[in-house]
Amino acid sequence: MVSFDHRDPGTPEAVWRNSAELSRAPELDLEDVDRAVVFAAHPDDETLGAGGTIHRLARRGVRLRIVVATLGENSHPDSPTHTPEALARLRHDELRAAIAALAADSSPEHVRLEYLRLPDGRLTREALDEPVGQAVAWAAEGRHPLVVSTWAQDGHPDHEVLAETVREASGHRGLRCVQYPVWWWHWGTPADLPFGLVRVPLTRADRAAKRDALGHHVSQTRPLSPRPGDEVLLGPHVLEHFDRDREFFVVTAPHQAPVFDRVHTESEDPWRVDSSAYERRKRDVLLACLPAEHYERALDIGCSTGALTQRLAARTGRLTAVDASGVALDRARARLRSRGADEVELRRAVLPEHWDETWRELDLIVVSEVGYFCSPEQWERLLELCVRALSPAGHLVLCHWRHPIEDWPLDGEDVHALARRHRGLERVVAHREADFELEIFTRRTRERA
Repeated sequence: MVSFDHRDPGTPEAVWRNSAELSRAPELDLEDVDRAVVFAAHPDDETLGAGGTIHRLARRGVRLRIVVATLGENSHPDSPTHTPEALARLRHDELRAAIAALAADSSPEHVRLEYLRLPDGRLTREALDEPVGQAVAWAAEGRHPLVVSTWAQDGHPDHEVLAETVREASGHRGLRCVQYPVWWWHWGTPADLPFGLVRVPLTRADRAAKRDALGHHVSQTRPLSPRPGDEVLLGPHVLEHFDRDREFFVVTAPHQAPVFDRVHTESEDPWRVDSSAYERRKRDVLLACLPAEHYERALDIGCSTGALTQRLAARTGRLTAVDASGVALDRARARLRSRGADEVELRRAVLPEHWDETWRELDLIVVSEVGYFCSPEQWERLLELCVRALSPAGHLVLCHWRHPIEDWPLDGEDVHALARRHRGLERVVAHREADFELEIFTRRTRERA
């Protein structure tokens, strides 16, 4: 947990404003969103981090549910003038007025505000699981839902517990989930920008509504009184981060199984593996680049319907192919059976979570078009597991699309850059084309100094 003090100067907004990295964040696509749930740990989080976006969605008629976990009764623990109960009542009314300002252009029945009234500063997964699950289930009833929450690495324990609970609930339903930093703008730096950062441009009307809403959070933006203990919590140096013409969110990685079951249910060949010249050429190049003619033990991660798996089977002794989607594996099984490759072992698993520790001394591991469906932490873990599982002369093959990947934290460039930085890997083959990048690694025999 990061330790910071809101009274410190923090990172000036001018530093963020001049950040080239921040300016490169792609735009979050909100065009088709028809239902959204926004979670906040405390009253004002939703306005600070996502107020402009809430206004933008509300004026388009999107059905919105704002779920606030606590009433922020402990924002001023040493106040000589306000008890926690009085602060809770005050912040309850401030929040209602702020949401009314953000939703002023929306029909009242389209925006619902929900207070969970959980203890401020003591949020737990156990208390959040049920109400978060219910709100996410409500969002899932939309055709194009969006889930929004505080960020998992914001440095505030309530923000982080809420973020992880929401991420898991939305991930298991395969829903798009983004998280907004609040305190990170104060203690973080542009050098630490997270993977999967996206932006939402704000119009003048969005910004005006957000300023109006923030103006209602008086207990946080002004001193409660001149007495010690009643000092302002959100000083001008903090508020400056939230008066931008853009809001930023971090995309989280959904749970792969429901996403890819849906993708493979909606289409017989979602990636056009049998009809696309790109797919055929990519497989040909990958197989041509393999340094060895034959591999005894091999693992194909993310096999989908088995087009590459079928070709790998001819170059391997024992091949295990893994995918998160049972629907995809059924099609892979039918393909392999029709091609006389029944000996391939097919497993349903989401990696790295379901990694099998019996996968050892593998001569070949292929990860094709899969890495960007992990979170950065999951990808780092999967790389580590692959390194440990490789035989001394084994090969790890990475092959990924080079164009932007929407609604996932990583893209192909991120996936390969993280692999190149791994201390246990040494690159032996590099091939790059306009559409894909292919790299092959072996285990590094001596770690970098």
